[in-house]
Amino acid sequence: MKKMLLLFYLTACCTLLSVSSWAAGQPAPQVVVSIKPLHSLISGVMQGVGEPQLLVKGGGSPHSYVLRPSEARALARADLIIWVGHQLESFLEKPLATLGRQARQMELSKSLQPYLLPMRKGGSWERHTHRHKKAEHPGEPEGHHEDHAAHPAMNEHGEKNPHLWLDPLLAIRIVDLATAAISEIDPAHRTRYADNSTQLKMRLTKLHAELQTKLAPVRDIPYIVFHDAYQYFETAFGLHAVGSLTIDPERKPGARRILEIRQKIKQLNARCVFSEPQFEPRLVATVIEGSNAKTGILDPLGADLPNGPNSYFTLLNRLAKNLIEGLRQSP
Repeated sequence: MKKMLLLFYLTACCTLLSVSSWAAGQPAPQVVVSIKPLHSLISGVMQGVGEPQLLVKGGGSPHSYVLRPSEARALARADLIIWVGHQLESFLEKPLATLGRQARQMELSKSLQPYLLPMRKGGSWERHTHRHKKAEHPGEPEGHHEDHAAHPAMNEHGEKNPHLWLDPLLAIRIVDLATAAISEIDPAHRTRYADNSTQLKMRLTKLHAELQTKLAPVRDIPYIVFHDAYQYFETAFGLHAVGSLTIDPERKPGARRILEIRQKIKQLNARCVFSEPQFEPRLVATVIEGSNAKTGILDPLGADLPNGPNSYFTLLNRLAKNLIEGLRQSP
């Protein structure tokens, strides 16, 4: 009997080793990701199997990116392409219809439609209530989503804000979607993807809790951003942004808009106006002239960060750090 059990055990071990060896010998799927924060999350899912390819590199803006020949070839070879959607990466619409038509495409703005926030229009953000109510979606903590009915400046029936990656709890949903899609394409490594996903979601949950604590002291302090890229971050952590310099980051605001922002800075005592590394910083210096507002820098993409699974966490921690430094009372 003992010999039979030993034989069964050895056979099972050999089978598992054979399966593991076979899986290890399978090539990683070709996954292409549009922007660095998403690339970081997908790198975490694929860690130990392969590395996704990033399209928008360095200081490039997804709003105006021009595809390189090597990136076009990557789209043509891809098994899976992950992007936010036409509102953010309009440069991808035609290539995806031609070069990427054979690949599976994951458009996150469609997959996550129920969780997206409406685009805010005009310069009246300060009328919003930033007191958070019970979570709209099962599984989310209280205080995560705002009462949208109290946001008169939101475009309730129009387009949605595409900067969805800046909410760690939505990042968890992105990880789930990506894990399922990649596992379907590459079932040989399904177990590894699932294990990576579990670890990654634990880190994201911890990040959300840590940032809640860090940002609590500056929640009620008004500030202005370069463009409306941070709504998900603000909503996740109860922050008090009151306006943006421009609606479209590719267009400079006119004299009327600059005057409006200057008045808002003084009326609301906005403590800081944040620029972005991808765009001209002199505009911020112009709007704060004659006020007590400080300047700071926020980067929604992590332009200078190295690629990899840790980039997303560095990005959000740095956003929090820069916000705190900009909003902290000067000595």
